Amino acid sequence: MAFDEEAAMERVDGSGQQVDRKNLRTATWGGLVGTALEQYDFVIYGTATSIIFTTIFFPKFDPAVGILAGFATYAVGFFARPVGGLFFSRYGDRLGRKFVLVTTLFLMGISTFLIGALPTYEQAGALAPVLLVLLRVLQGFGAGAEQAGGVVLLTEVAPREQRGRYASLVFVGAAAGTALGAVVWILAQLLPPDQLHAWGWRAVFFSSAFVTLAAYILRRRLRESPVFEQARKEQEAESKVVDSPIKSVFTVGRRPFFRTFALNIGGNAHSYIFQVFMGSYLIETVRVDPRLVPQALLIGALFGCASAFVTGLLTDRFGRRPVIIAVASFLVVFPAPAFLLLDTGNPALIIIVIVLGFVFAAYGTVGSQAAAFAELAGSRYRYAGVALGREFSAVLGGGIAPFVSGLLVTWFAGWIGAVVYMMSIMLITLVTAIRMPETRGRDLTIEADA
Repeated sequence: MAFDEEAAMERVDGSGQQVDRKNLRTATWGGLVGTALEQYDFVIYGTATSIIFTTIFFPKFDPAVGILAGFATYAVGFFARPVGGLFFSRYGDRLGRKFVLVTTLFLMGISTFLIGALPTYEQAGALAPVLLVLLRVLQGFGAGAEQAGGVVLLTEVAPREQRGRYASLVFVGAAAGTALGAVVWILAQLLPPDQLHAWGWRAVFFSSAFVTLAAYILRRRLRESPVFEQARKEQEAESKVVDSPIKSVFTVGRRPFFRTFALNIGGNAHSYIFQVFMGSYLIETVRVDPRLVPQALLIGALFGCASAFVTGLLTDRFGRRPVIIAVASFLVVFPAPAFLLLDTGNPALIIIVIVLGFVFAAYGTVGSQAAAFAELAGSRYRYAGVALGREFSAVLGGGIAPFVSGLLVTWFAGWIGAVVYMMSIMLITLVTAIRMPETRGRDLTIEADA
C-alpha cells in the first residue's frame, strides 16, 4: 500500500504541526500489525470454537449445547474488554498512547500462546475450561484498549485531510489478522483428525508468538502524537488539576461516549456474527464441509482489507456521516437474504454472503467510523472516550452476538429470530449516524466535543 509521503510533509496533522512522515510510517505499520495480532487471536479462537473446542473442552455436552458453551466462553473475553478499557484508558491519556499499545500487545500475545498449552478436558477435567475462561479474560482485558490506541494515534499524527484513510489502516490490519488466522486453520485442517486434536490446534495458538514479536519490533520505535504532547505541556504550564480521563468521559464527555457506543454496536454485532456464528451455523445446521469455513473467512478477509481502506478513503472525500449511513442502511436489509443464500448449501453463494459480510459488516463499518470516533471527543479524554465507547458496545455487540444468534436459531428452529436481532441492533447504528454531526477536518487540539 503506497502513501504519498512527499505530499504528506507539506500537510499538517491534528495539532496543526507539519506531519512527521517517519513517525507516521512507524505508527501506520505499528497500528496495522498490532491490530492484526488482536484480530488473529480472536479469529483463531472463534474458529476453534466452531471446529474443535466442543470436543476438547466441552465433551460431556450435547453438540448443540457444546457450541453454545463455546460461544459463552468466547463472550467472556468481550466482557473483559471494557474492564481493560477502563484500566488502560487513564494511562493512555496520561502516560501516552505508546505505553498502552506496547503493554496490551504483550498481554494479548502471551494469553493466546498459553491457550495452546492448556490441558484438555480429558486430561484435567473441569479445570481445563476454567483455565480457558481465565485466559480469555486476560486476552479480552488486553484487547480492551488496543484498537482504540491505534485509531487515536493514527488520527492524531495523520494529515488532517487524510485521517479517514490512515485511521482505517488499523482495521486493514484487523482484516489481515483474520486472513492470517484463516490460513493457519486451513493448514491445520490438512492434518489427519487425530493429529489435529492431539497437537495441531495447539500449534495454531503457539503461532501468535511470531505476530507478537513482529508488532513489538514496530511499536517500540513509536513516538507520541503531537496532539498528546501539546495537551500534556498545556496542563503542566497551566498547573491544572485535571479530572481523570475516565471521570471526564462520564461527566462532560457523555455525548461522544454514547455516540461512539451506538455507532459501534451494530457493526460489531454483525461483524462477529459473520466471522464466528456463521461458521457454526454452516457446519451444524447447513451441514457443509468444515473445511469450507476457514476458506470462506480467508476470501472474506482479503476483501475486508480493501473495504476498510476504501470506506476510510471515501469519508475523506464525502464526509464521515454519508458513508457511515450508507453502510448501515445496507446492513439493515441484508440479514434475511444472507440466511436464504446460506441455506442453499451452495459453496459459491456461501462465499458471496461471507464476502459481503466482511465488506460491509466487519470492515465497512469500522473503516468508515475510525476517524469519526477520535474526532467526536475532546482532546483531554479522547483515548478514554474511544476505548470505553467501543468496548462497552463490544460487550453488547460482538461479545454476545454469536451466543444470542445461536440461542435464537435454537428457540425459533430457524434463522428468523437471528434476522430480527441483527436488523434491530443495526438500526441503532443507523439512527445514530443520521443524527451525528459531521466531524471531517476537525481541529483535534480543541477540548470541546464535536
